Amino acid sequence: MAIANAFISPAAAAATLAPVRSKLSHSDCDFSAPHLNLSFSTSSSKLTRGLCHSGITTKKNISCASIDGVESVSSASLKLEQDRDGIPMPIVLIDQDSDSDATIVQVSFGDRLGALIDTMKALKDLGLDVVKGTVNTEASVIETKFFITRLASGRKVEDPDLLERIRLTIINNLLKYHPESSECLAMGEAFGIKAPTEKLDVDIATHIHVKDDGPARSLLYIETADRPGLLLEMIKIMADINVNVESAEIETEGLVAKDKFHVSYRGQALNNSLSQVLTNCLRYYLRRPETDEDSY
Repeated sequence: MAIANAFISPAAAAATLAPVRSKLSHSDCDFSAPHLNLSFSTSSSKLTRGLCHSGITTKKNISCASIDGVESVSSASLKLEQDRDGIPMPIVLIDQDSDSDATIVQVSFGDRLGALIDTMKALKDLGLDVVKGTVNTEASVIETKFFITRLASGRKVEDPDLLERIRLTIINNLLKYHPESSECLAMGEAFGIKAPTEKLDVDIATHIHVKDDGPARSLLYIETADRPGLLLEMIKIMADINVNVESAEIETEGLVAKDKFHVSYRGQALNNSLSQVLTNCLRYYLRRPETDEDSY
């Protein structure tokens, strides 16, 4: 089933992110987990994803308390940790293709994430049900996967408005419970304790590719600078030229969005002409983030 055409403005998407508070309440330490089947595995395979930025890797001991399954430290210890160690790359991946019955949400932030109880509660507040969860450790990176469905229907999430709210909710929790991640996330510019030191050139960071993926659909790959509401903006552009989005894989890797869409036009793969039109429309819009949405 194609993803529904429902949209919110970038400003409304940004409003999903609450300002980060440096002090956490006692309720944030509630570890009464909802019903969830969690499985665990460990692998020593080498990872290709590294640090947000590197620093001097000095051994240290810091007293920590786990909040939302994320290690929390005092402000002084946090500064020490940031000064001495490279901050790992925060990654949020929403996968619509791998499971026919559920939307898969994968979150990783080096070895600093735990059970993410408050993140599961936040997803439930969006009307979602976490039907299964897995935790996989590869080298020093903990990857947590949630298999989620809509609570009302028991079906996977297909509404792009809700998919964007899921993405922003998870990023908001990262900023709230692991504030040092703000240096590595585009949302940290407005909502974090420290804005990213690295600034992406939108023109250089934007890459768009279209290729056939069988006779009935094409695969569209977009890599660009992340910002609130980005998913909805891209889907609206596609809808305006009658390109149907059948499924999507949405990845936020630090400051960069890396998204894949299975798309079609009247039940067929995109021909060369339409692929070029789609690429030009997306490139024009994404390279001009301040352009009015009706002017492309």
